[in-house]
Amino acid sequence: MNNEKSLQETYAPGGICFGCGVCNEKGLRIRSFPSETGEEVVAEFHASEHHQAFPGMLNGGIIGALLDCHSNWAAAYFLMKRDGKTAPDCTVTADFYVKLRRPTPFDAPIYLKAKVVESTVDKAIVEAELIANDKVCATCRGTFIAVKEAHPAYHRW
Repeated sequence: MNNEKSLQETYAPGGICFGCGVCNEKGLRIRSFPSETGEEVVAEFHASEHHQAFPGMLNGGIIGALLDCHSNWAAAYFLMKRDGKTAPDCTVTADFYVKLRRPTPFDAPIYLKAKVVESTVDKAIVEAELIANDKVCATCRGTFIAVKEAHPAYHRW
């Protein structure tokens, strides 16, 4: 387990999101980190028994939440670095598509990798993978938008 502060702990210490909220004790509490190369954002997640869809396998909704939140942080971090900011703008999911490629065991460490593949002024398109037992179990492609002042999520981090 990484003892450094995650992106969520650094930039959204009061977050309540189910997937990545530091303060949501019933949530997944994803901890995302820039990779050593800075090209992608990575995370390690350990599921609990109540995250199962059926014995031994991770629920598809949990997989979607992991990929959604992790990809969102990859987008926010990318836009922040690209624009030379010291903190990310709040980004929200505009769309995301998850492909479940094989059953995901709930009792193996789960690794997430996400990187921005396209961007505009306030938008990032991210591709991500969820890996367990050295196999890609799910992939995701999503669009994430930096919100403006009129949006309810503005400055919610």
